[in-house]
Amino acid sequence: MTAVADLAPSVSDDPDARHASVSERPLSGVRVVECAVYIAAPSGGMALARLGAEVIRIDPIGGAPDRGRWPVAPSGESLYWAGLNQGKRSVVIDLRSERGREIATELATAPGPDAGILLHNRARRSWLDDASLRRHRHDLVHIVVEGLRDGSPALDYTVNARVGVPYLTGQADGAGVVNHVLPAWDLLTGATASTALLAALRRRDRTGLGALARISLEDVATAAMADLGWLADAQLTGSDRARHGNQLFGTYGDVLTTLDGQPVMVIAMTERQWHALQAATGTTEAFASLATTLGLELDTEEGRYEHRALISAVLARWFAEQTLDDALEALRRTGALHAAYGSLAQLARELARPGTDSVVDLVDHPGIGTVLTAGSPVRLSDVESAAMSAPRLGQHTTEVLSGVLGLSHAEIGRLLQDGVVAGEAA
Repeated sequence: MTAVADLAPSVSDDPDARHASVSERPLSGVRVVECAVYIAAPSGGMALARLGAEVIRIDPIGGAPDRGRWPVAPSGESLYWAGLNQGKRSVVIDLRSERGREIATELATAPGPDAGILLHNRARRSWLDDASLRRHRHDLVHIVVEGLRDGSPALDYTVNARVGVPYLTGQADGAGVVNHVLPAWDLLTGATASTALLAALRRRDRTGLGALARISLEDVATAAMADLGWLADAQLTGSDRARHGNQLFGTYGDVLTTLDGQPVMVIAMTERQWHALQAATGTTEAFASLATTLGLELDTEEGRYEHRALISAVLARWFAEQTLDDALEALRRTGALHAAYGSLAQLARELARPGTDSVVDLVDHPGIGTVLTAGSPVRLSDVESAAMSAPRLGQHTTEVLSGVLGLSHAEIGRLLQDGVVAGEAA
């Protein structure tokens, strides 16, 4: 199901030639040690694993707090955990013991040009202090994901509350706050962490210098609010932006309902999209007449935004006379920007059909079964991007301790017996 996109002009369009040019994934050989829970840091590590890095996830004995987080499969295994740990290697270590922390430190600071890379979200753990770690490897690439900028704990939803987004979300006549169900700041922070890691690794390759990079959810969220101009707008106006419900801010976009009661999102951000929407709905003359009679400027984003209620009132009559299928066909025919609303269940059924071209594929996960699983959304022209399964907890403990640290089977056996490390549960 997962396709390889041809993004490079130098790669032939011939399928056989493309297949012959497929190379190893770009981060093959890079080893990242991850000591993290929940979404932000693990999603950053998974992005690197999808691009070929060997990501060794260290969990405490029995698993971290996210081990059983919902949603779960009928077997009780966490789909959440499996989804955020695809393609990683799982090592279980008693991080409360001195010897366990020593082993984790040795893994994080192991020698090699593509090793000595640590990603974690446990900033307040003394054994993960940068100065202490750097005594073992001076050029360590050390990426720390935090909640708040000062290192205090926070989650996506508390950071979202701090930056004011819930006051912008919801219906125009609604009261109170509305949280966003998508943990966007977690995911953006994970992407930022993986970018920072690669930038630090690139610098180390050129200069031999290590790096400590701290990325907080608070900073990522605040920076995004500034980048979009929202902070500057609040600063200059001295007030909060009004809620618009399902309407877009600063342009025309709204949800309109068809004859059979189905919602459709339509957007006219550009002039071309605006004319395509009018052509699809047969309202070109009506809007021209309104513009002339009332002196409206509807060919600009500002004009459409100012008169959005009038535009929706005119368009609503057309949608109310069309079935969903007829409306979508008319919108497709003119190239109007639109989308029908679908549920997660509908999407899952669609993507599970054999032969579907998508970023997801059906993959067998231990203890879960065959479920829809994403490959890398980065589609390199000469690299296969296949979805991968998550490891079983502790699946690679023995293999990693032997292969990375060179411990003998007898040494590993003693560590297992003493409860310093744990392997895969029977």
